[in-house]
Amino acid sequence: MKRLHYSWIILTISFFSIIVAGIVRSSSGVFIEPFENEFGWDRSVISLAFAVGLFLYGISGPFMAALIEVLGLKKIMIMSMGTLLGGTLLTLVMNQPWQLILIWGIIIGLGSSLFLTVLSPYVANRWFVKRRGLAVGILTASTATGQLILLPVLAIIIDQYSWRGAISLIAILSIIMIIIIIVFMKSSPKDIGILPYGSEKSAHEIEDKTKKNPIIIAFSGLALAVKVKEFWLLAGSFFICGLSTSGLIGTHFVSYCLSYGIPLVTAASLLSFMGIFDLVGTTLSGWLSDRFDSRWLLFWYYALRGGSLVLLPLALSKGSVALLMIFSVFYGLDWIATVPPTINISRQIFGVAKSGIIYGWIFAAHQAGAAVAAFGGGIIFNKLNSYTWAFLMAGIFCVLASLFVIMIKKQTSTIISTRQTLKG
Repeated sequence: MKRLHYSWIILTISFFSIIVAGIVRSSSGVFIEPFENEFGWDRSVISLAFAVGLFLYGISGPFMAALIEVLGLKKIMIMSMGTLLGGTLLTLVMNQPWQLILIWGIIIGLGSSLFLTVLSPYVANRWFVKRRGLAVGILTASTATGQLILLPVLAIIIDQYSWRGAISLIAILSIIMIIIIIVFMKSSPKDIGILPYGSEKSAHEIEDKTKKNPIIIAFSGLALAVKVKEFWLLAGSFFICGLSTSGLIGTHFVSYCLSYGIPLVTAASLLSFMGIFDLVGTTLSGWLSDRFDSRWLLFWYYALRGGSLVLLPLALSKGSVALLMIFSVFYGLDWIATVPPTINISRQIFGVAKSGIIYGWIFAAHQAGAAVAAFGGGIIFNKLNSYTWAFLMAGIFCVLASLFVIMIKKQTSTIISTRQTLKG
């Protein structure tokens, strides 16, 4: 019987680590009203805390990628999961708005950064030669899996007991993951004397063992990227991706449903239902990105997402369960499906060795968009007493993103390698 390659064990550990980090981020929507009710805080203040967290975990991505190069993947995973655990425990004793901003904005923002930004491309690039696109698809889909399994559970705990019970569940899961990472995680194939999955020769040349300053590493990657037009097109489209997903839907969808009289558990279940299709769509997207032009995949993902966001206000205003289900299916299928083809294009343009850090900067743009939508959605609700315009505007921006990605030239070789060759 053929022995299971350890790369798949690493993939499994990473999968469940991302689930735990992902449920922390996606649970923010179910905590808005409980925090309002218990502490009397304004919704815009709560939204600001979540917006700071979304932005900080995105902007930390390239630095996390650089820290991995310096300290190793396993150490950074332990530190990050420990930071997440600390943030969830501190949430249980907070009682001031500034504490919410500190905990959910800074501590949880930093703790979730590694898992929700560069872990997927790093594991795929270092542990896989074959099936890279599939590996990225599976890891990216894990955020949806956590939402699918745990979000309704958290909503039920909040509804029947308290929000503190839901936070305690997340803390317990974080402790379990820290133990698993300590026991089973490895930083690279070389640590256990094997080659990446599908490799027939030594593939460690992409690993730079020179100890460098992670800040210099991160900004050197940015300095390289900003000279390339395709970087700006990917960053711009990913800004809109973040704006229309974790920033808007992840933070305000539940509250939007509640404003139309839909119960908390039902709204969380709809979000979870999206997670089912996101799990399918993102995994399939990874498979497709190994076989088809990633630019056209992104074009259709953004166009379909824009259409579904325009449909949502209509579905809620009519109180149509059927339309809400249609929205959940179409939106769910490409919620995070944009990630595998975006990573694929980044790898084609910048090469395997540089693409992790540069993708971290592209993802920082994603989270800047998410922060704008998280905070802006709260402001729009306070001004208009409705989220409708926020969702309609997000749909229009998605159409703009579809135009950005189709402007990217098809890659036949790595742009950076080609330019370096010409200079040589």
